[in-house]
Amino acid sequence: MKVLVALHWDEKFFGSTRGQIVTLLRRSGRTVDELARELALTNNGIRAHLATLERDGLVRQRGVVRHRSGGGKPAYVYELTSEAEGLFPKAYEPVLRQLLEVLKERGGSAESEALLREAGERMAAGMGDHSDDIRERLEGALAAFGKLGGTAELETRDGKLAIRSYGCPVSALVPEHPEVCRLAETFISTVAGVPVHARCERGENPRCCFEVEPPSNGRTL
Repeated sequence: MKVLVALHWDEKFFGSTRGQIVTLLRRSGRTVDELARELALTNNGIRAHLATLERDGLVRQRGVVRHRSGGGKPAYVYELTSEAEGLFPKAYEPVLRQLLEVLKERGGSAESEALLREAGERMAAGMGDHSDDIRERLEGALAAFGKLGGTAELETRDGKLAIRSYGCPVSALVPEHPEVCRLAETFISTVAGVPVHARCERGENPRCCFEVEPPSNGRTL
């Protein structure tokens, strides 16, 4: 049996047969016969694992290949779906940390914040909702934030709206680089079309909070 190496937060999964199948299919599409040979399993065993992976939306059938001899049934080729790519690690956090260090060294905190705000605006480009209802626009901003890997909800406190995040995609960087909150603040504000202000908890366990600025006409949100 060939040993495949894949680094991932869920090492147990990639140590399993299904994880090994996913790792092989990431290299290229394969038939049941090819997977069975690679992993020293029976064809029926491979089919059972593929059925589960298909059910979970990680694998799909791409097409068929025919035997060179011309005999026998065509074999289906299996490949990973785009959703499966999310299983594999991405080096976003260490890369972003180094970029923030360089920005701070070369331009100082003020320049770093300005660049992060610009990045937030660019990321939000084209995502805004044109609804007249501010709450609807804020909900749309939260949905967009969720696509980046964040988890947040809209809440009302003392008649004021606030966005509280329970999973920010850049929270691990906040203790060392609190200026990174400006990126999320600008992103949400731009998508929603309403000013929000970061009031994040920046201790060992950072938690984002963005207060929504009340309308200038004095109306409640």
